Amino acid sequence: MENVIEIKKLTKKYDKFELKNINLSLPKGMIMGLIGENGAGKSTTIKAILNLIHIDSGKIKIFGLDNKREEKRIKEDIGVVLDDSFLSEYLNPSDINKIMKNIYKNWDEKLYFKYLDNFKLPKDKNIKEFSSGMKMKIRIITALSHHPKLLILDEPTSGLDPVARNEILDIFQDFIQDEECSILVSSHITSDLEHIADYITFINDGSIVLSRTKDELLEHYGIVKCSKEEFSSIHSSDYIKYKKNRYEYEVLIEDKDLFKKKYNSKVIDKPTIEDIMLIYIKGEK
Repeated sequence: MENVIEIKKLTKKYDKFELKNINLSLPKGMIMGLIGENGAGKSTTIKAILNLIHIDSGKIKIFGLDNKREEKRIKEDIGVVLDDSFLSEYLNPSDINKIMKNIYKNWDEKLYFKYLDNFKLPKDKNIKEFSSGMKMKIRIITALSHHPKLLILDEPTSGLDPVARNEILDIFQDFIQDEECSILVSSHITSDLEHIADYITFINDGSIVLSRTKDELLEHYGIVKCSKEEFSSIHSSDYIKYKKNRYEYEVLIEDKDLFKKKYNSKVIDKPTIEDIMLIYIKGEK
């Protein structure tokens, strides 16, 4: 399968944080969700992909091209929504259209204004007067309106109400329907990723903890809830991490079927992506 993004052995050191040996591949036509705590390295990884920061070592390819040497060519086919918007708050949506059609050769004015109408955004009102949800919508609309092949999104549904979030998620799913376009999306709203993502990559403390298909995570992983006595009978090699609550233990396991065969009396719950992430971060080994 052709990869749209390939990262090999990426490292970036700051005074109090380090991105450590990141390896990541996003197949063409897929949506990958990046999850992790604030400060775990999600935004740093995205900025490295976009060549917005200098990396210490590693290789990054987008569409099979070096992200530094072919930056201008690559960015013509990427739509980007970052946490800190590049749009001046003193512009209105009509101003943005005038600017963008001189930047992107594939800028689609009709599509842009169609999105504005669909989301009921005023064309002549300055962005500084928009609500946080409206500001996010205009960023997403701008990212989509030059027919990119790849969307790179940092918290795109943050600040949106449930109806608007669903509208945005529907657009993302439509975007990849032809299997030619792909999305890399960082989000702390893991329930959104459960709806749309094909792959989940979990970054914790600057390292990738796991990168697997969403279906593998939700179908094969499990959570065993048990007493202290029951927990003591489980060998440490048979679980990933555990979390001790007031009345019970929550034990994260990687293979439900294998665990059932070995411990046939244990009840195994199906986890959410958030459950898996929380036990990884807060749990013990």
